[in-house]
Amino acid sequence: MALRWLAHATGHLIQALLVLWAALALWFWPTQWVGLRLAAAIAFAAFGIWALWLTRSRRVWLTFAAMYVVLVIGWSTIKPKQDRDWRPEVAVLPRAVVSGDQVRLVGVRDFEYRSTDDFTPRYLERTVYLSHLTGVDFYISYWMPGPVGHTFLSFTFDDAEPLSISIEARPEAHEGFAPVGSLFKQFELIYVVGEERDLVGVRTNYRAEDVYLYRISTTPENARRLFLIYMERINELADRPEFYHLLSNNCTLNIVRYASTISPGSRFDIRHYLNGLFDSYLYHRQLLDSSLPFEELRRRAHINEAAQAADSTEDFSERIRAQLGKRS
Repeated sequence: MALRWLAHATGHLIQALLVLWAALALWFWPTQWVGLRLAAAIAFAAFGIWALWLTRSRRVWLTFAAMYVVLVIGWSTIKPKQDRDWRPEVAVLPRAVVSGDQVRLVGVRDFEYRSTDDFTPRYLERTVYLSHLTGVDFYISYWMPGPVGHTFLSFTFDDAEPLSISIEARPEAHEGFAPVGSLFKQFELIYVVGEERDLVGVRTNYRAEDVYLYRISTTPENARRLFLIYMERINELADRPEFYHLLSNNCTLNIVRYASTISPGSRFDIRHYLNGLFDSYLYHRQLLDSSLPFEELRRRAHINEAAQAADSTEDFSERIRAQLGKRS
């Protein structure tokens, strides 16, 4: 009896999720006709409820199934694009040209900020050398307290300033980030390459986010391999756009995915999704400094005060790292 009840409840849950997915897909359909999207979502959900729970008609059920197939086929035809009216922060896709030891990057972001929404866009061209790439640093940025944040990396060099790469959703000019929308082809994907005084400074100094910086325990060789994976992905996205997806193609999951190609053995961990806890995951995998208790390491990793004091100075990257190696 219990198994029969469980199977019955599971069936209803699956049906409810199917109807919910269809309604949300219609609501987030890429058209500016809001009224049409809303009407289609409500009508489809209402018909689905009637077909699945309020009538025993086989003809109605088959009609709903046929409509669902048409919806799924139509959904599969929605493709990511490059030619949209993007927000200025994500308007330029970077590219990388790898030639032996030399890597030339175009579209490196280095905005001059006066406030969150008032800035002068500026993009640079930078040349770095793999033989001078020495390590990887990891950032978590929190826009509110809790187990979810934004993660990104910086690659460090012994002859140049660090280079930050942030995997992000790419909103259009009229959009803000929407977690549910990101599950329904609402945003394309972008790898923002930039100077730390931009990608880090805008978060600490203008968006009032809490930002933590950690040094990853790895070899220069592994750091270089990871960097080249990022360069390959940057060029792939410049040639073939992809959709950002909150649960499959986001900032943290892609870091895990790329790191796993270099050092296999990473297993699923809920902190891959609750990425505000990802620093504790790295610590327990011995990828952070284990000579300190985690609480002390995390206290030192908080860089807001140093970043605000550094502002947009040329030695921004050096100053936000000054406290990382200090002993209390």
